[in-house]
Amino acid sequence: MSDDEEVQYTRRPRTVHYGSLEESERNRINSGINNDSNNDDSSMPSALIGNVHTSNEYMELEDDMSKDRQALLEEFERRNKARKINVSTDDSEVKKNLRHLGEPICLFGEGPADRRNRLKELLASLGEDAIKKKEEDDKSAQPEKDPETTWYHEGPDSLRIARLWNTAYSLKRAKRRLEAARKELETPGATRTAKRQELLKKVQALTIHHSQVGDNRPLSYCQFSPNSKILATASWSGLCYLWSVPDCKLLRTLKGHSCNVGCIVFHPKATITEDIFEERVSNTCILASCASDGSVKLWGGGKGENTLAEVEGHTERVSRLAFHPSGRFLGTCCYDSSWRLWDLEQQAEVLHQEGHTRPVHCISFQVDGSVVATGGQDSFGRVWDLRTGRCVMFMEGHLKSIFGIDFSPNGYHIATGSEDNSCRIWDLRKRSCIYTIPAHMNLIADVRYQKEEGQYLVTASYDGTAKIWSSNAWQPLKTLPGHDGKVMSVDVSSDNKFIATSSYDRTFKLWAPDS
Repeated sequence: MSDDEEVQYTRRPRTVHYGSLEESERNRINSGINNDSNNDDSSMPSALIGNVHTSNEYMELEDDMSKDRQALLEEFERRNKARKINVSTDDSEVKKNLRHLGEPICLFGEGPADRRNRLKELLASLGEDAIKKKEEDDKSAQPEKDPETTWYHEGPDSLRIARLWNTAYSLKRAKRRLEAARKELETPGATRTAKRQELLKKVQALTIHHSQVGDNRPLSYCQFSPNSKILATASWSGLCYLWSVPDCKLLRTLKGHSCNVGCIVFHPKATITEDIFEERVSNTCILASCASDGSVKLWGGGKGENTLAEVEGHTERVSRLAFHPSGRFLGTCCYDSSWRLWDLEQQAEVLHQEGHTRPVHCISFQVDGSVVATGGQDSFGRVWDLRTGRCVMFMEGHLKSIFGIDFSPNGYHIATGSEDNSCRIWDLRKRSCIYTIPAHMNLIADVRYQKEEGQYLVTASYDGTAKIWSSNAWQPLKTLPGHDGKVMSVDVSSDNKFIATSSYDRTFKLWAPDS
């Protein structure tokens, strides 16, 4: 190599390569490196001093290693603390604690031992008293609505008039019922037993008497007329139908609703003294129906298809309705967590009662007309005194929503059917549940006592069957299979000759003893 080449080599500017840095940045750094010796190389984040490359990255690496070491020690300490925490070996209790802490009770592929370890680690992080603190916080923070708390509204003057009238009416009815019960007790026991056995024997002989396609959509409800000669059905198509009993011929189609009809009921005095198809009773209320859009319609007699009147005021779905035994009042169940009482004579809403924390689905009036029972999707039932407006019984016991409720003719027994597949029997006198029937394999959609005497109870379920139970010992008497879909409603005729069921399979069936 020549001397010129060596001099040229030593005079070549020093250049540092920084990978993918921008060209302007590289030029700025290189120009800084080529400055005279007055520049302090130690101020650069990374530079060449002589032939030595200096950087403060080694200090940062040591800091990172120190942080990792500290995190590892904390993890070891936490695990050691978790091992010392005692938790229950009961898997259900572990799940309950996890749920209380707001954690999932089970992870995919997780077993009971893994679940206990997860709870221990949570308590190690949150503190051993985390569950206790959570319970104290829940107690101090009152919920928006307590299921055992009842709300009362100041009612209008029409409510006072309705209550005074109902008090006089129900007292007379209660007196007659008690006199009939005393008279029944005077009857010899052997006679009562023979009469009961004869009735139950007929029930055990029930078979399908008639099956009829009722609509092209599911049939949500059915009810016999007071004289047992007409059957009313409600459909999800928005139509209601009246059928003759027992030949199931279509008598009348009721058009008025524009969406799913949830219920249709007869007026207590309809068909008793007059023919409802005569034109002279066209302005007399004989039926009431409700739909999922909140509409409630009253239907008159005659053969017309139009409604007599419409009950306005609901803003959400109305699931069920029922007439008071007098026929003067109409109770409606609304999905705004309330039920309402309408006075048809005053043509006004006299009571808007809250108390349930979730939608109210079903309602039933006592035979005297003094109290009414409601069941809701909050899994609770309530009994209300119509004369004072107070809740006189709180029915707690079901695990899921109550979809069916009915008063026994004796005036003090109440049956409730629930989504938990069970039917419970309640005693108004004891204010408690006296029996639980594990009735079906799916939710119970409706329950109905035998009219007049209440010797048996019928339950309808989404498992496709209806079942009959003795009201004496609550033993199963008969299973009514035959529907291809969910059984959505059931009713018993007043003359005890027929049982009707309506189903999701678009059919209704009449059941009668095999002659």
